[in-house]
Amino acid sequence: MEIIKVENLDHIYKTVTGEKVALDDVSLKISDGEFVAIIGTNGSGKSTLAKHFNALLQPTSGKVFVENLDTADEKNLWQIRSKVGMVFQNPDNEIVAAIVEDDIAFGPENLGIESAEIRRRVDLALDTVGMIDYKKFSPSKLSGGQKQRIAIAGAIAMKTKIIVFDEPTAMLDPQGRREVLNTVKKLHSQGLTVIYITHFMEEAAAAEKIFVMERGKILKVGTPREIFSDAKEIKRLGLDVPAPVELADRLRSKGYKLPKNILTADELAVELKKIF
Repeated sequence: MEIIKVENLDHIYKTVTGEKVALDDVSLKISDGEFVAIIGTNGSGKSTLAKHFNALLQPTSGKVFVENLDTADEKNLWQIRSKVGMVFQNPDNEIVAAIVEDDIAFGPENLGIESAEIRRRVDLALDTVGMIDYKKFSPSKLSGGQKQRIAIAGAIAMKTKIIVFDEPTAMLDPQGRREVLNTVKKLHSQGLTVIYITHFMEEAAAAEKIFVMERGKILKVGTPREIFSDAKEIKRLGLDVPAPVELADRLRSKGYKLPKNILTADELAVELKKIF
């Protein structure tokens, strides 16, 4: 079942020097419970697209629907934003309270939810992201990866059905990136719809489907295996490929007979054992 549908979406920013086309005739569908990644170079339009999923931006033309609710209809904004949570690059910009559990409770409190239910939601959200032992901590004492998991818990506590991650690991070290991606995988396994925007290709490879953007358009759509099977084309777009894909591509260029659809380190190891 479709949970998000985008039809011929254009978005044009007004600037002091004129107009900038950020999205150009974008159409796509995302199914309920799907894990999709959106990749593209800076300026490709992926973050602008993300902001349309919960009506932070309005279409210049075209339509965006969330569970058949038109994001351009002001009457739908509260419903849409209660269904679609957003997690951005910098968790420090999203944390509003001095204590972790108070920060998670902030959203539900603003919805007027009764106290016992808020407490239940806070504990469940923190347990889901593996941060229940930190609920009395000050966010300032946490690592970047832990802060980002607190931001994710805030979206969970709002009972959102969809979470959009807009480059959530861009400011994190490798350990923090692993923590966040493992949390995202867990949420998806529990049935949430995940839209994951990233410039780390190993993270994109964890998705079920990848949308590749260039200059405001959807250029390619496919599974990670399909998208990364043509490493040269992905590199032509100014993007990297996962390390196992890169290594396999280099070995093929040296004459080693390796399949083109290698995606993971384990798959590469199996094929190399056959050769050596």
